[in-house]
Amino acid sequence: MAEYVPSPRDWVREQVELYESSGGTKGTTLRDTGLPVIIVTHTGNKTGAIRKTPLMRVKDGNGYVLVGSQGGAPKDPVWVHNLRANPRVELRDETVVRPMQVREVKDKAERDRLWTLAVAAFPPYADYQTKTARQIPVFVAEPVGR
Repeated sequence: MAEYVPSPRDWVREQVELYESSGGTKGTTLRDTGLPVIIVTHTGNKTGAIRKTPLMRVKDGNGYVLVGSQGGAPKDPVWVHNLRANPRVELRDETVVRPMQVREVKDKAERDRLWTLAVAAFPPYADYQTKTARQIPVFVAEPVGR
């Protein structure tokens, strides 16, 4: 079994700890914004360690849209590389935890539709895209075995 390595970022580590220690009843919104977040548990692509990342909750049917914005930084967040290498994740949405399979969205029409959903859920995504030359990656997480 791989070891869990908490984020070096204080706010990320604290958000994950509160969310999980409460069983998904606390810490379910992003840093005092009131906007809902999920916790994605994934495997490090270099270390094999277990990582946990809070992301905005963007639903699409039975699945979730995961946006690699990193606030419009010039590089993708590390978790993006992890999902590309290891697409099996566990997703916690409040009290519900389930295994999911992720895929990066490459089709322009599908990406445009999902990007619209993401921006509706978290409007700063639109600004983040204008801050960076990279196309912000979009993934879909879908339930496994259902």
